[in-house]
Amino acid sequence: MADWTADDVPRVDDDVIVVTGANSGLGLAATELFAARGATVVMACRSTDRGQQAADEVRETTDDGELDVRECDLADLDTVAAFAEGVRETYPEIDVLCNNAGVMAIPRSETTDGFETQLGVNHMGHFALTGQLLPALVAAGSRSEPARIVTQSSGAHEMGEMDFDDLHWEESYSKWEAYGRSKLANLLFAYELDRRLDDHGLPVESVACHPGYAATNLQLRTGAESGFPFAETVMGLANRVLGQSAQQGALPMLYAAVGEAHGGAYVGPDGFAEMRGYPEIQESSSASYDEADARRLWERSVADTGVDYEFETAVTPA
Repeated sequence: MADWTADDVPRVDDDVIVVTGANSGLGLAATELFAARGATVVMACRSTDRGQQAADEVRETTDDGELDVRECDLADLDTVAAFAEGVRETYPEIDVLCNNAGVMAIPRSETTDGFETQLGVNHMGHFALTGQLLPALVAAGSRSEPARIVTQSSGAHEMGEMDFDDLHWEESYSKWEAYGRSKLANLLFAYELDRRLDDHGLPVESVACHPGYAATNLQLRTGAESGFPFAETVMGLANRVLGQSAQQGALPMLYAAVGEAHGGAYVGPDGFAEMRGYPEIQESSSASYDEADARRLWERSVADTGVDYEFETAVTPA
């Protein structure tokens, strides 16, 4: 198969696409391309000031599409709920949700709701957001092609382990192991969500992806917050030597959103060690396909966030 590139991203005129973390890195790269193909992109950003600056940058590259910057702090479930309510009111139909935002390998802290921050932002916030936007996704999928929910994971999920007795690392903490757990949680969620959507016959597909090693501010923030001298410099050097551009790193997410990926798929780059290259369908770790863990994480996520997915009532209109 020929390499799938940005040129292969189709026109998405009239589509509404929600992207979390849209103001920088992979989210910004995807936002720019979605807009250039005619979409209305709802830019879910923790900082609306940075979001508006990013939107202005995108508008300098294309006068196609529409950009709507809104506050969504995944570390605060109240702002997630307010964001979801506002988006549903403005956009009764959402074609694609890209759960992209994340934090990586930071010192232990807690979200507003008391979750360990990496699991809270990378998984719990997106779990809550997805559940609250589900009716709009079902409405869009009922028109023609199924709507898609894309969840961004990482190759680091392979070092992740689920410990439901200490899910939020209250007894011990390793920042890289916590990151791995949060990325494993992303996959357990994405696959379980697709199974439940399919079981209820809903016109929405859940697809997972990972960017490989993309040179973004995520690594630089990790270095800056590590507490170790020169860590930011080392991360910057690794970005230059090993990393591919944010535009290239965003291709798996774009393919998962509008390419030939379907529910339950895992998309990543096809190059050396899956760190760079062009999108292809891959296999994730055996732990990510553990359905018992997936169900247990789902039940815990409902209990922790208070968001229970209304599959039975989110039905296709007659």
